[in-house]
Amino acid sequence: MKNPFTLGFGKKPHTFISRATDIQQIIEDFDSESPATQSYLITGVRGAGKTVTMTAVASTLEEDKWIVINLNPNRPLLESLVAKLYDIPELNSLFIKAKFNLSLFGIGGSFENVPPVNDIEVALEKMLAQVHAIGKKVLVTIDEVTKNDTIRTFTSSFQLLIRQEYPIFLLMTGLYENIYELQNDDTLTFLYRSPRIDLAPLNKVSIKQRYQEIFQISSDKANELAEMTSGYSFAFQVLGYLCWKQPNYLTNQEQLLIAYDEYLQSYVYQKIWSELSEKDKIVMLAISRKRKIKNKDLREELGFSSSLMSIYRDRLKRKGLIDTSEYGVLSIILPRLDHYILEYENFIN
Repeated sequence: MKNPFTLGFGKKPHTFISRATDIQQIIEDFDSESPATQSYLITGVRGAGKTVTMTAVASTLEEDKWIVINLNPNRPLLESLVAKLYDIPELNSLFIKAKFNLSLFGIGGSFENVPPVNDIEVALEKMLAQVHAIGKKVLVTIDEVTKNDTIRTFTSSFQLLIRQEYPIFLLMTGLYENIYELQNDDTLTFLYRSPRIDLAPLNKVSIKQRYQEIFQISSDKANELAEMTSGYSFAFQVLGYLCWKQPNYLTNQEQLLIAYDEYLQSYVYQKIWSELSEKDKIVMLAISRKRKIKNKDLREELGFSSSLMSIYRDRLKRKGLIDTSEYGVLSIILPRLDHYILEYENFIN
């Protein structure tokens, strides 16, 4: 039997824990007769399951006869959207019948005595009017967005489209800090008002049940494995992948931890660490040494003012790296990230 777990990012694993509440919330909001919002943002740390959650929403709506368009954030988004809409057979015949001349954009052919549309926004408006006429809705998904001119241009145009009540909806995913930057861009006010789902850790009871079901192990052993993941979606996959590949790991925790650390570090933690500022690293290192530390004690240890401590605490929380749910206390949220940080410190020193 094929390994039911996967280490690949960006695709739906064979075995995963569904975020049913988050998925249903988006679907119900988008599918209501008078939607309160036509855009949603999904954020989370690397490996939190953003793409899987977005894909689940898109698949459900597609089954409900929605038109789903997946866009690459690194390409011209408006042009890509127009081209992909034109390529859908059901819509293509409508556009040809309406004699849409999109030849200036390299799309379709020209029509005699029909001047070409020379503005991409106008082209999109014409197409969406046809979509609306046949009672369809369009969901646009964009994975792992960052704040750049391409996204700014697209979201500004999207804002105009929803103001004109076209049946178009937007679902974007991104790292905490990237979504935060987008929502706080003064030129993208509608994104500031867009609902945001911050992916929380997975339910460890669900993880335990899934491990117990797949590996046919005791409740205590399954619970031990679930605790090792800290609810981190990618850790759930890594741990399952390793135990499936090497069943002896289920009885040899020492060897399992060695492999587990290696995979988490090479796939995720090295990248996360490299993207932190030097001050971020100092704060993370101090927390890692104590595993759990009072905010006041950390501030005094680092010699930070209250305002400076607040900046770094909030920033690391937005990145999904620290847990602040316990009042006045900070701790590392990702499994064995503190172990990696301490090992890294020993290595460079």
